[in-house]
Amino acid sequence: MTNTSAILVTLIIYKIVLILIGIWANKRTKSTSDYFLGGRKLGPWVAALSASASSSSAWTLLGVSGAAYLWGLPAIWLFPATLSGFLINWYYIAPRLSSHSQRVGAITLTDVLATDDLGRSIKELRWLASFIILFCFVFYIASQFDAAGQSFQSTFGMDKNMSILLGAGIILIYTLLGGFWAVSVSDTLQGIMMALSAIILPIVAVSHAGLGNIFASFPDQPIFSSPSGMGGIVAIGFILGTMGIGIAYPGQPHVVNRFMAIEGKEKIKQGRTIAISWALIIYPGMIFLGWAGRILVDMTGHEQILIVIGNQLLPPVLAGIILAAVLSAIMSTADSQLLVASSSVSHDIKGQKEEFSLNQTRIVVAIICVLAVTMAIFVDKSIYSRVLFAFSAMGAAFGPLLLGRMQGGVPKINAIASMAVGFFMTLFFYYSDLKPEGNPLERLVPFILAFLIVQWGRKKG
Repeated sequence: MTNTSAILVTLIIYKIVLILIGIWANKRTKSTSDYFLGGRKLGPWVAALSASASSSSAWTLLGVSGAAYLWGLPAIWLFPATLSGFLINWYYIAPRLSSHSQRVGAITLTDVLATDDLGRSIKELRWLASFIILFCFVFYIASQFDAAGQSFQSTFGMDKNMSILLGAGIILIYTLLGGFWAVSVSDTLQGIMMALSAIILPIVAVSHAGLGNIFASFPDQPIFSSPSGMGGIVAIGFILGTMGIGIAYPGQPHVVNRFMAIEGKEKIKQGRTIAISWALIIYPGMIFLGWAGRILVDMTGHEQILIVIGNQLLPPVLAGIILAAVLSAIMSTADSQLLVASSSVSHDIKGQKEEFSLNQTRIVVAIICVLAVTMAIFVDKSIYSRVLFAFSAMGAAFGPLLLGRMQGGVPKINAIASMAVGFFMTLFFYYSDLKPEGNPLERLVPFILAFLIVQWGRKKG
C-alpha cells in the first residue's frame, strides 16, 4: 500500500466514524433544546475535550505551528496567551455560567447576554448579537474549510475547491443529523486526535532536528522582541497584542455553550483539569513543531508545515492520523460554529420562549454552510489572519458583557453600547492600516473599552 493510499484509507475510516456518531446522536435529539444544548447532560470528558477542540481549530495545528516556523523564538508568547484563555474560562466563567444559564433558562450565549436580571429579554441585544455571530462565523467557518482544502491539496494533489466541498459535506451531514450531541461527541474524538498529533509529530520532528540545533537557530533573536527582530515599543506591542488573544476566550459562543451544558460543579472541576492538561500538550507541541520545521524544511507556505513534516517523517498510517488530526481541528470548530450560527437565526432573534422545528433549524445550518463554502473558495486570506479577526471580534463584543452578567446587573444601554463598541472597533482596526506587530490595537483596545462601558454601567446602576 502506498503512502497516499494508507492516508486515504485512514481518513475514510475516520469520516465513517463521524457519520455514525451523527446517526447515534440523532436518536437522542428530540427537541431544539436537545439540538442546541444536549439537555444539559454533558460529562466532564466530553465537555472539556469538545470545548477545547472547538476553541482551537485549524488555527492551532496549522496557524500556531506556521507562526512558530515564521516568527522563530517570539512565537513562545502564543503559549501563555492561549493558556490564559483556558484558565479564565474554566476557573471563572464555567462555574458561574453553568448556574446562571440554568437560572434564566438560557439555551445559547445570546440568551445569557440578552436577558436581564429580572428575566426580561432585550430584543436589540438579540438582533445585534445574532448579526455579529453570523458575520464572524461565516469568516471563521470559511477559514476552517480553506484549511481543509489546503491539507488535501498538499497531501493528495486534489483540487482545493473540491477538497473544500468534501470536508464541508461531511461536517454538514453529522451536524444536521445529531446537533449538539453529535458535535460534542465528535469534538471529543477530534480533541483526542489533536492531542495525539501534538505528542507524536513534535517528538519525531525535534528528534530529527535536534533540540540544540533548534535553539542555536535563534542566536540574535531575544525572547523580548517582535518576529521582525525589533525591540522596545514594537516588542512590547507585539507581546501585549499576542497576550490579548487570551482575553477573547470568554466571548466565544461555540466554546462557552459547553459550560452551559455540563452537569454540576463537581464535573466542572474535573473538566477543568482535563481541559488545562490538554492545552499544556497542544500549544507547546505546535510551537516546537514549527521551530523544528525551520531546521528540517525550507518552504514558503508556512501554514502547511505540519502536513509537510508529517508526510516526510512518519509511516503512512501515522501520517494519516496526523492529517485526520488536522481535519479534526477543522471539523471540531466548524461544526460547533455552524450550530451556534444556526441558533442565532432560528432561536436567538425570535426569543427563547418560542419553540422551533428541528427541520427549520437544519435548513438554516445548511444555508450558513453554503455561505461559508462560497467565501472559502472566493476570498483568499491566511488562516491565521482570518481566524484571529473573528476570534477577537467576538471576544470584544461578547466577553466584557458576559463578565458583567456574571458579576450582576448591567443596564440595557451599557450592554448594547459595550457589544457594539467591542465589535465595530475590532472591525475598524482590522480593516485600517494601523497594524503594528501583534495587532495590539485590534485585540486589546476594543475589549478594554467595552469592558469599561460595562463596569461604568454597573457602578452607576
